Amino acid sequence: MKIAVLSGKGGTGKTFVSVNLAAVAGDAMYVDCDVEEPNGHLFFKPGAVKTRQVAVEIPLVDSERCTGCRVCVDFCNYHALAWVGGGVKIFDEICHSCGGCIILCPEKALTGKEKVIGQVQRGKSEAVTVLSGMLNPGIPSGVPIIKELLKGTEEKERVFIDCPPGSACIVMETVAAADYCILVTEPTVFGVHNLNMVWELVTLLGKPCGVVINKFVETENPAEKYCAEKEIDVIGRIPFDAELGLLNSNALIAVREKAKYGRLFGDLLARITGEVWL
Repeated sequence: MKIAVLSGKGGTGKTFVSVNLAAVAGDAMYVDCDVEEPNGHLFFKPGAVKTRQVAVEIPLVDSERCTGCRVCVDFCNYHALAWVGGGVKIFDEICHSCGGCIILCPEKALTGKEKVIGQVQRGKSEAVTVLSGMLNPGIPSGVPIIKELLKGTEEKERVFIDCPPGSACIVMETVAAADYCILVTEPTVFGVHNLNMVWELVTLLGKPCGVVINKFVETENPAEKYCAEKEIDVIGRIPFDAELGLLNSNALIAVREKAKYGRLFGDLLARITGEVWL
């Protein structure tokens, strides 16, 4: 059971929900795919951490072989190659490592070399296995790190995937592996705008989903109205609670600190499990 937790923007409560669900699940795996700004490890504080670098292949030109045909330059949609001063210039920082230029070069003047783009870390926090990906600054895409993170998720029955915010390609790569998606939102007009983005994404990908409203208050709100109009299940409502906010701001896992929050997220997990296995 792979559960992806999404939000249309940062700060909605995506990591908060992911971390607490994984913690209350016990023998589970938490995977932080927000590789540009991973912060789940700040809550779990895992021990026995092992770090492994992630590298991709970027082109290297052999000027002796190159005849200036510019097939590689014309091919690259990212403009990572250019014909400058009578030779091919490669801009590593915008190369997306697709390898197409190497394949198409008729003179075999392009070969590949490794470039480290980030790292993955694996540790343990009580019964939870914690995986985090970290993208080096200036790298155009974190997709290779996400693919590396998701390779080992088959070993646990319950996997909680903390997605990057938004609805870009990196989010689609993360959601593709999920059995069910949790869409975290806030009870505001702005929250609904961002909820709509991720709902359209998971609908496009054909993924079943439910909404969790964070900072919920007992009044009519735009998020509830939106979900009713779109016939989306609201599977959880997390109260607007100063104590809960304080625990979260201090990087503490609420379900490990207070029994009442354990019950709150335990009920949410039971609801999600029921949705997945229906």
